[in-house]
Amino acid sequence: MQSKKASNLLPCDGRLELEEHFYAPLVAARLFEALNDEIGWEARRITMFGKEHPLPRLTAWYGDPDASYTYSGIAHVPSDWTPTLARIRTDLQERCGQRFNGVLLNLYRGGADHMSWHADDEKILGPEPVIASLSLGEARVFELKHRESGRVKPVSLVLPSGSLVVMSGVTQTHWLHRIKKTAKPMGARINLTFRWLESTVPRARSRR
Repeated sequence: MQSKKASNLLPCDGRLELEEHFYAPLVAARLFEALNDEIGWEARRITMFGKEHPLPRLTAWYGDPDASYTYSGIAHVPSDWTPTLARIRTDLQERCGQRFNGVLLNLYRGGADHMSWHADDEKILGPEPVIASLSLGEARVFELKHRESGRVKPVSLVLPSGSLVVMSGVTQTHWLHRIKKTAKPMGARINLTFRWLESTVPRARSRR
């Protein structure tokens, strides 16, 4: 596991850091297997334009008891932290100097599973959320585009197993991101996005 800070990969309006080998390959492989077995994956549905559609991936939400989370009209009640998730949370909190009380997990079963353009900008996350995104398993392409796309060039990154992306500052205000579908044969990928949900509990100051 690396702990040094990476450079900012966004040209403006936010901060994005990438550590391609936050976890060594063997450690990342073991974490993937552990999470694949112990997480209670769910096939959720989303309502768009009055019609229900299955999410093109499996999901799960884990966190502190009061860390209920709703996005895109889908309500998530947290499951208790597993030993593997607790270990990863400790590592990421140390890396980011930031507390996290919830994690959204996505299981991409193959190239057809994807995540559409969106921003993690729900009010409960606060105005400048720190999102720590860990990738395990198959490498996928992570794309970002500025809301003023005609002014700023998009950003595209390949995220190998064990890599960590940290988005902070005003990134969620100005940028959208996605994992697009592909026809190429792909193995499974697990993505974990740790975050802090605002509540009545005082937030610890970042050491960054």
